[in-house]
Amino acid sequence: MSEHIATLTWERGDAAFDYKTYSRNHTWDFGHSLTVTASAAPAFLGDESKIDPEQAFVASLSSCHMLTFLAIASMRGITVERYVDRAVGHLEKNESRKPVITRVDLYPEITFADGQTPDAAALEKLHHLAHAECFLANSVKCEIVTHLPDS
Repeated sequence: MSEHIATLTWERGDAAFDYKTYSRNHTWDFGHSLTVTASAAPAFLGDESKIDPEQAFVASLSSCHMLTFLAIASMRGITVERYVDRAVGHLEKNESRKPVITRVDLYPEITFADGQTPDAAALEKLHHLAHAECFLANSVKCEIVTHLPDS
């Protein structure tokens, strides 16, 4: 159907190449003059001022859920004014003792146009459908949980 390209570049430079000291900083080039400097997470000797792959993974899942939710809402004539999600990924060891993202918790806060706020049951159904239709949610093994605000 489509291809999605990112070019990753890392260079050692003048630094020594031993595990504790080599730079984890690298770039992700998405084309269209969009380049992001990334690094490992600080726990893995990365630069805390840069995005790390785990954060990018969590952000991608959150973004896909939101975009799918917005598409569904728009097709149903429900106007969304604002959508904010504080997504949290949990890096834990799996049954093989390998670190993996085991769960991503989504905490969307959505503002709808006046008079268009769905009731709790309808909102839950919209999120369930968004999860079921999200390309990325269908591509990963980790659990994705959407936490809705108490009504």
